[in-house]
Amino acid sequence: MNLDLTWRLLKGGGRKGMLGTWLTFGAVAVATALLLFAVAANVAFDARADRSAWRNPVAAQKDAVAVEATRFDFVGDQAITVVDLAALKPGVPAPPGMPRFPAPGEAWLSPALSELAARLPADRLARRYPAPKGVLGQEALLHPEELVAVVGHAPDAPEITAARSDDWILGKPPVKVATLAGTPSEDAEAYRVLALIASVLMVVPLLVFGGAAARLTVARRDQRLAALRLIGATPGQVLGMTVAEAVIVAFAGALAGAVAFGAAVPLLARIPIQGGTWFVADLFPNLLILAGVLVAVPLLVGLSAVAGLRRVVVSPLGVAKRETPPGMRFVRVLALIAVLAAFPLLTRGTSVAIVAVALGLAFLCLNLAGPWVVGIIGRIAAGTARRPARLLAARRLVDDPRSAWRTVSGVALTGFVAGFLGLLSPGAFGGDTGPAQLSVAAPAGETTQVADQARDRLKRAGVTATVKSSGRTVVAALGSGADDAVVDRARTALTGLVPGHTPTTKVDEQRFGLQIFADVRVGTIVVLSVSFLVAIASAGITAASSVLDRRQTYALLRLAGTPLEVLDRARRAETLIPMAVMGGGAILVGAFCAVPFMIGGISTTGVVTLVVCVVAGFAGVIGAGALSRPLLRSVTADPAPRPD
Repeated sequence: MNLDLTWRLLKGGGRKGMLGTWLTFGAVAVATALLLFAVAANVAFDARADRSAWRNPVAAQKDAVAVEATRFDFVGDQAITVVDLAALKPGVPAPPGMPRFPAPGEAWLSPALSELAARLPADRLARRYPAPKGVLGQEALLHPEELVAVVGHAPDAPEITAARSDDWILGKPPVKVATLAGTPSEDAEAYRVLALIASVLMVVPLLVFGGAAARLTVARRDQRLAALRLIGATPGQVLGMTVAEAVIVAFAGALAGAVAFGAAVPLLARIPIQGGTWFVADLFPNLLILAGVLVAVPLLVGLSAVAGLRRVVVSPLGVAKRETPPGMRFVRVLALIAVLAAFPLLTRGTSVAIVAVALGLAFLCLNLAGPWVVGIIGRIAAGTARRPARLLAARRLVDDPRSAWRTVSGVALTGFVAGFLGLLSPGAFGGDTGPAQLSVAAPAGETTQVADQARDRLKRAGVTATVKSSGRTVVAALGSGADDAVVDRARTALTGLVPGHTPTTKVDEQRFGLQIFADVRVGTIVVLSVSFLVAIASAGITAASSVLDRRQTYALLRLAGTPLEVLDRARRAETLIPMAVMGGGAILVGAFCAVPFMIGGISTTGVVTLVVCVVAGFAGVIGAGALSRPLLRSVTADPAPRPD
C-alpha cells in the first residue's frame, strides 16, 4: 500500500514536482558516473601492476627454472623495457603474452615496438633486435603504446652472467627464479598510492553530492509528508514512503550514470598516464564492484533522505507552519579545527591508508562545519545589508543555512581539492643537459678495451664522436649538433658493447623523473576537472531545486510587489556570498593540508594551475546557477497563492 501511494505521489506531483524528481535523477546519475570513474582508476592501476609484476622477479629459494634480468633501452624520447630470459631446464612455462619460452637468440617485441622498428631506419632501432620471432600479447604490457622487448639467451650468455648494477636506470640484475609471477614494482606501488589519494579527493565530494541529491526539493517533500502525518499517517509509513521515493529515483539515476560511464570509457582510456593510454578493459570495474556501487548509491541517498525526516516525524505541525529549524552548534567547527590540528601528525611517517583517512576526515569535517559558517555569514550580511536583494539573501542564509550550504558545498569541497593539489603540482624538472653524449659502465680493468671497441663501432656506423674514458665509465661525445637520429644510430652501434648495460644520455637519467612529474600534472588536472564538474553540476541542480522549494515564497513576494530583478539578485547573492567566503576558506584549508607533503617549496606551475582552475571553475559554477533564472520567472509568473 505504501509503495503504491508513493508511486502515485511521485507521478502526481505536477510538472514542477516532476522537475524536482528529474533534478534528483540527474544529480545521482552524475555522482554515480564520476564515482565509477574514481573506482575504475584504482582498478586500472591494479591491473597494470599485476601485468607488469613478472618483470620484477623474485629470487628462487630452490628449484630455479630460469634466469631473468631487466634493463631499459631508449629510442628518441621513449624508453624500451628489455627483459632478458634464459631457461635452466626444458619445459619452462611461457612468460605472459607469449606462446612459449623464448629460445636463445629470439626476440619478441610489443606491437608498438614492432611497428616503430619497421618504421624507423634499421640503424636506429631494428638492428638491436634482429629477426624478431613474434609479437607480445596484451598480458605482458602496461598499456597499448608500451615499448617492450623479450630476448632469449643461453644460460651462459654474457647478458645473463655479467654483473649489473641494481639501480632504477639500468634495471634489475640477473635473478634465478622458480616462477615468472614476480611482484609489483616500486613504480607500480607508487602509482597505486597516487591513485588512492586522488580517489579520496574525488570520492568524498561525490558522496556529499550524492547525499545532497536526496534532499533536493526537500521543502516540497517535507510539506507533503507533514500533511500526511497530520491526517493520520504513522511515522513508519512516512519513513517507508520517503525511503521508497528516494531509492526509486536514485536507483534509476544510478543505472543511467553507469550507462553514461560505460559510454565514456573509450574516451577516458585516451588519458595518458605512466607513458601511455589504457586498455579499455582495464577501466571497467568487475561486476561485483559495479553491483556494489549500484547498491551503495541508492542506499546513501535513502539514508540521507531519512536523516532529513526528523522534523516531519517529530513535529509535522511545525513543518506545516514553516517554523525555522533549530540552530547549529559551534561543535561542528571544533571538529574541523581538531582534525586540522592533528593533520600534520597523522601524515608524518605513516602509511598511505592513514593519509587517505586523514584527508577524508578533513573533507567530512569541512562539510560538517559548512552550514554553521554559512549561518554566521548570513548574520554578518544581514547586519551590513543596504539593499533589499542583499537583505533577502542574508535572511535566507540565516533561516536555512543547511539548504544554502548544499548549493555551495560542491564549490567549497572543490576549493579544498584545488588548494591541496595546486601547491603540490610539480614545476619544471631538469634543464639544459649540454651536448649529446652516451655513457656506458665498463667492467673493472677493461675500460681501455671498451673505449677502443666503442670508437671502432661508431666509426663503422658512420657516427662522428669523441670517445673518452673516466674511471670505469666510457663516454662518447656526439657533439652539440647531434639530433635524435644520430643518438639512436650511436645507441644501436654500441648495443652489446658491455653485455647487460645500456648506453645512456643525461636526458635518459632524468626521463623517469620527468615521466612521474608529467603524470602528477595530468592527474592534478583530471582530479580538478572532476571536482569542478561536480561543483558545477551541484550548483546548477541545487539552485534549480532551491527555486522549486521556495516557489510559494517567491510568488508571495511578487504578489507583495517585489520586482523580479530584486528576487533574481537575491537568488544570486545567496549563492555568491557564501561561495566566495567558503570557497576561499576551503582553498586555504586544502593548502594547509598540503604543507606536510611539499618538497622544495611552492611550485610556480602549481600556483598557475590553481589560479586557472579556480577561475574557470567558479565561472562555470556561476554560469550553472544562472540557468535557474528562467525557472524563477516561471514560478513567479502567476503570483496568486497556491492552496498548499
